[in-house]
Amino acid sequence: MHAVPPRPSLITHSADFLREALQRGEWTGTLPSERTLCTRLRISRPTLRAVLVQLEREGVLSAVENKKRQILAMPKSSPKAAQSRVIALLTPVPQQAMPPFVLFWVDALRELLAEADYHLEVHASTHCFAAKPGAGLKKLTQRVPAAAWVLFRSTPVMQRWFVDQGVPAVIAGSCAEGIVLPSVDLDYRATCRHAATMLMQKGHRRIALLLPGSSHGGDGESEHGFREAFMSADATPLVMLHHETAEQVVEHLDLLLKRKPLPTAIVIARSIHTLTVVTHLLRLGHRLPRDFAIVSRDDDAFLDHVVPRITRYSADAAKFAKRLSKLVLELAQTGRTSTTPVRLMPDLRRGETV
Repeated sequence: MHAVPPRPSLITHSADFLREALQRGEWTGTLPSERTLCTRLRISRPTLRAVLVQLEREGVLSAVENKKRQILAMPKSSPKAAQSRVIALLTPVPQQAMPPFVLFWVDALRELLAEADYHLEVHASTHCFAAKPGAGLKKLTQRVPAAAWVLFRSTPVMQRWFVDQGVPAVIAGSCAEGIVLPSVDLDYRATCRHAATMLMQKGHRRIALLLPGSSHGGDGESEHGFREAFMSADATPLVMLHHETAEQVVEHLDLLLKRKPLPTAIVIARSIHTLTVVTHLLRLGHRLPRDFAIVSRDDDAFLDHVVPRITRYSADAAKFAKRLSKLVLELAQTGRTSTTPVRLMPDLRRGETV
């Protein structure tokens, strides 16, 4: 049998991570509370205490006193500690507010990175997603010198900052126009083009696309693909942009229902907004698909419990994470990777709303 190279234990990996944080001056004087460290390192309290005892033996930390540990000395530098083993995911929303599909690929990405001895940190920051994010991004990237960054729901100005500053980053989504960064996204352009074409083949001639008015590349690609389906067709497209609240979705849907002639089919970008549209239509007494055909561009597990079954496009979160991890690891390990956009085509799940 071939010998298998030993992999570092969770205690060893966490101790290395803590040494790196101390070397870059993340904490001075005393360490944060054990609860804070457990959350930061994503380990249990018994594992953390084993790590702290190890650093205590090395003379880096004092024994616990009044629930605090003093930082006695900087850890000795080593070739391994010289290169960051952290991959940072930057998001505008905390994990508990992420859609289920995103949570699935984040968890899968964490496991794939751990297999390569990298640690995924999730940083939720509204400052970095402001109209002028430069100061917030500079402060965060200096505090967290990651081997590479993963940007989720990033804005064009954020993407431009990473390009201009030369900070290694991969877009979990689509690049804005004129931005060249490695990226992985679902093929929303092809998805919405296919959805509109399918509805026209079913006889619909007045079709609406309900889309968030965001600056995310995937939403812009959705509108492009949707309009492309009508270029050589005797049908009328209607694109309605909204803010991402249930109240806004209902308000725009009510406006849509007042139009003459009335659209007979609606393509909805986000799965959570699909739920809002379907329940509001049912509340108004409409029947699906007799009155309106409904197609959801996105899919999430909760749509399995909606009746009638929603026709939607479903993607594989594990496959998304695998393609994303490949780019991230190449960038972290070599400093470069392909900037050719990676686009994954979701599968159509036929339901009862078309």
